[in-house]
Amino acid sequence: VLTGAGVSVPSGIPDFRSASGVYAKYGQEIFDINVFKSNPERFYEFAKQELFKMLDAQPNEVHNLIAILEQKGIVKGLITQNIDDLHRRAGSRQIAQIHGNVRVWNCLRCNKRYELYDESQKSELLVNKFRCSCGGLTKPNIVFFGEMLPLDEFSKAQDWAVKSDLFVAMGTSLVVYPAAQLPIYAKQNGAKLVIVTNGETPLDHIADLKIEADLVDFTNIMNNYLS
Repeated sequence: VLTGAGVSVPSGIPDFRSASGVYAKYGQEIFDINVFKSNPERFYEFAKQELFKMLDAQPNEVHNLIAILEQKGIVKGLITQNIDDLHRRAGSRQIAQIHGNVRVWNCLRCNKRYELYDESQKSELLVNKFRCSCGGLTKPNIVFFGEMLPLDEFSKAQDWAVKSDLFVAMGTSLVVYPAAQLPIYAKQNGAKLVIVTNGETPLDHIADLKIEADLVDFTNIMNNYLS
C-alpha cells in the first residue's frame, strides 16, 4: 500500500496541493532546503502554526484499516509519503517512511537528535526557538525539495513494489516523484494496481481498478466486508 496526504485529512491534517492546502497558504517553497537555510525563521513560524499540530493528531479509520490488514497478513508493506507518523501509531509495523518523520528533529551543527514523542524535548525546541543547546539550527527529519530521499527507506519501498502482486495507492495524487514511480515498478513486474482517491491521477490509465471515493466511506465499506 502507498499512502498520501489524503489518508491523514480525516485526522485534521491539511493536504498540500488542494485549494485550501499547505502550498496554497504558504507556498511550495516553504519546504525548499535553500529557502530554509537562507531564512529558517520563516519555516520555524510555519512549524509552530502547522507542523506541530500533527503531533496531537490521532490515527483515523483509514490508518486503522491498513494496520488491521497488516495484522491479518494481507498487507505486506506500507509505503507512506506522509510525515505525521500516524500509521505507526495506528499499529502498522512494516512501514517505509520515504519522506521522513516530523516527530524527529536534528541539529545541523552537532547532530543532536530531538524526538518529539518526548514532551520535554518538544518544549525544549519551542523555548529555545528551534535552536539546539549548542546554538545550531534544528531541522525536522523530513525531505525538503532539493534533498535526497532516505536511501534505506526508498530501497525498501522499491523492493516491496517490485515483489508485490497487488499494489494499492490511497489518498495520493501520484504526481510527486520518485514516489509516483513505485506503482509503475509494480505494474512492470506483474502486479495489479488499484488507485483509491477522489480526482484524477496521472496513472489512472494503467490502473486495473480506479475507485473514486471518500477514503472514510471506502474504509467503512471495507470494515463491513471484513466483519
